[in-house]
Amino acid sequence: MRRVLPFPVLTLALLAMWLLLQQSLAPGQIILGSIIAIFASRGLAALQPERPRIRNPASIIKLIYFVTVDVFRSNVAVARIVLEGRRHGQTAGFLTVPLDLRDRTALAILSCIITATPGSAWLEYDSLRGVVLIHVLDLVDEQAWIDTIKNRYERLLLEIFQ
Repeated sequence: MRRVLPFPVLTLALLAMWLLLQQSLAPGQIILGSIIAIFASRGLAALQPERPRIRNPASIIKLIYFVTVDVFRSNVAVARIVLEGRRHGQTAGFLTVPLDLRDRTALAILSCIITATPGSAWLEYDSLRGVVLIHVLDLVDEQAWIDTIKNRYERLLLEIFQ
């Protein structure tokens, strides 16, 4: 059954969405919506990555704590920059961070963390060199950013996934 409908709830949700958008319960719309929903869910199954193995679940709590604190601090810092305007010595910039992470799930989580933190954005990852390009709104100390990413986030993600 999983081969035909790998995600049955998604298939039903897609069918329901199709019927709502068409505003019709005609048999032709139900058949067409079912076909589209089945192919879409099977297409999603082809994109499904391998299941990650969590090695150290206790580190997840630490990671959540650090991310929450850093997002709050960044929100305050970005709000201050926006409200006070540009100050002398404040420059936006790009930095490259060498990463030891190779697990795709861990890299995706790290990209979400960096991009969700106000004032920073994950721009590009070079998998051959293991380097990520990040844009920072207020780049005062490049090494401090690298140390934060490597010691706070990457270290915990390595404990969790590798």
